[in-house]
Amino acid sequence: MNNQDFTTSFLVDQSPKDVFDAINNVRGWWTEGVAGNTEKLNDEFSVQFWDVHYTMQKLIEVVPYTRVAWLITDSKLTFIADETEWTGTKIVFDILKKGEQTEVRFTHIGLVPQGECYKDCSNAWNGYINTSLKNLITTGKGNPTTIEQLTK
Repeated sequence: MNNQDFTTSFLVDQSPKDVFDAINNVRGWWTEGVAGNTEKLNDEFSVQFWDVHYTMQKLIEVVPYTRVAWLITDSKLTFIADETEWTGTKIVFDILKKGEQTEVRFTHIGLVPQGECYKDCSNAWNGYINTSLKNLITTGKGNPTTIEQLTK
């Protein structure tokens, strides 16, 4: 059976430690609208994008410089019929040394093509992961959704 979970990856010249630190700086690459802690095992944080996206994440795996995994414990995506489609899904960041480079492999386990959110959510993840997170790692500045944007 083919794995259909949404996955994307990229390579950078920075160290696994630099990548790990950037991933855990969720406010620096996803959104400034994060409430809670985003760095240690069992930390929980919520993300709110206007009135269309709410999720609560719990860090269920934190292996320094190797892996970070979140469990989505609650979700409300108001732009699809099953507003709780993300609840119970997992978001995994694998950090792998590839020669002189570091690979970041992002997988949203449970975000599959059969899901109503797949098209919009995979497009959004592509932007946040392949642009914003990558920029945070390589330049020190990501492109998160800002508080100013969230209050408009």
